[in-house]
Parts: sequence; structure tokens; C-alpha cells
Amino acid sequence: MRGTVRKISIPRRHIIDLMRASIGVPFISLTRPLNVRPLLEARALAAQPPGWAAIFVKAFSLVARDQPELRTLYAKWPWPSFYELPKNIAMVAIARIEDGQDCVLTQKVPSADEMPLAEVDAMIRHARDAPIDEVPAFRKILRVTRLPLPLRRLFWSVGLNFGRQRANWFGNFAVTSVAAYGAGELHALSPGPYIVSYGVVAPDQTIDVVIRWDHRIADAALVAKVLTRLEQVLNTEIAAELRASRQQAEPKAVRAVAT
Repeated sequence: MRGTVRKISIPRRHIIDLMRASIGVPFISLTRPLNVRPLLEARALAAQPPGWAAIFVKAFSLVARDQPELRTLYAKWPWPSFYELPKNIAMVAIARIEDGQDCVLTQKVPSADEMPLAEVDAMIRHARDAPIDEVPAFRKILRVTRLPLPLRRLFWSVGLNFGRQRANWFGNFAVTSVAAYGAGELHALSPGPYIVSYGVVAPDQTIDVVIRWDHRIADAALVAKVLTRLEQVLNTEIAAELRASRQQAEPKAVRAVAT
């Protein structure tokens, strides 16, 4: 059958390179519904509710702050080893439309556990809405993706196999979701080592959360504990920050003084 040959766009070429880099990661996954009723109540009262991506980025960063395995990468060069990061680096999948085509690019959010939730949310919204040339992470991705294939392969080899560069390129965890487009369980791919995805809020006030991870680094028992801790963080630290931000936003009452 005679078809039409179409040129591969630069953002789509990046996805092709990313999927090639993800082939060698031995991923397994665990899914669990998390009860987030206290979080939902606090978020409903917020003057400017943060997006769910920002919430999960900060919540997972708080969990990973106290769990070194969640900040650990597998590096091959100069010899196979684990590389533990001192701080979190989150990579957030951002869906955009460029030149009339759907594409996905990743925004880097470092040390989200040390940032106000509103600031994390602002970084993600900026990556979603700003012109692509105004987002430094996007410029870096597209600059590399425009290189000829041999040079791209060289850059990817360095980024994938040295611990320090792997951290700079891919962070210690990624956050992605299709919840904005309806219910669905997403099992994404990435060079790793951890991928967090979430669904829509169910009528029983739960959210299905999927964690995919590099089995070379951790086992299922650890990730099961991480999901339990993640639920706690969402309903305590994150909910408390939302309530505190609402109180700060409320104007203070002024007492009238008779004269």
C-alpha cells in the first residue's frame, strides 16, 4: 500500500531516543489506591489549589529525603555501582502542542522537598504554558535532539552510564499522569530509576498511584512501604501546608476603635 512519508519532529525524535534509553531498565511496578480525604479537604479550601503534579512531586521528594534508596541510581561506568544523590531531582512530564503536534517534554524540579508547594506548582505551570524557548530544561533537550545521530548516541551514553550525569539528565524520579484526560492507569517508561503516576480522584476519595522502579535498586517490599508513607505525607505535611497557605492568604480582621 502506498502511504505518505512524514518527517519526524524534533520533540518526537526526543521520545524515540528516550524509549531507546529505557529498554535496558528492568522495571517492575506496584499499584495501590491511596486514601487522600484529608488532602482533598485541604486542597478544596485553598485559594489557588496547586496541580496534582506539584503535589506528588513534593510529596515523593519528602518521602525520598528520608529514604536513600529512592535517591539511588544504577551507573555502569567506570564500573557497575550505585550512585546515591544528596538531594532529590524530579523530572515532570509536560504535555504540550508544538507546531500543531502533541509532544511530551520533561521539566526538572530540584529539591522540591525544600521548596514551598506554590513554587513547585509555578515551575510546572511555567513549563506547561510558557514559550518553549523560555524553559531552560526544554532548550537543553531540544538542543541535544537536534544533533546528528552519532553525536546524540554519544551524549546519551554519557548521560546514561555515569552516575553524576545520569542524575543531571534524568533525576532520581519522574512524575507523569494522564488524569487530565480521564481515568486510566499509566505504566510509563523512563531511564529511571523511579516513575510515579497517578489517576483521577475516585468517588471514595482515593487515587490510584503506580510506582515503577528499577529492580536492580530496590525490591517490592520497600516500594510497598513507600506507598504507605506517601499516603501519610499527602494527608499530613502536604495537607498542612495547604491549610497554612490559606490562613496566610486570608485578610486579618480589623477591629474598629471608638473615638
